[in-house]
Amino acid sequence: MLMSNTARAARLHYMANGFRVLAPGDHVVCAVSGERIPLDMLRYWSVERQEPYASAQHAAEAIHGK
Repeated sequence: MLMSNTARAARLHYMANGFRVLAPGDHVVCAVSGERIPLDMLRYWSVERQEPYASAQHAAEAIHGK
């Protein structure tokens, strides 16, 4: 039986210039807002914290506080 990655959160390892897929999926969840981010739209993450963000604003909130 074929397994679909639709609606499954991926597990990623975040690096300075990209990320590596550790477990397949079609999205990740923003560490600040909780919204789903399709992998092809993922642009912001923290290497140090190993977490994704939906926008630059969310990344700034996570790193610098609100």
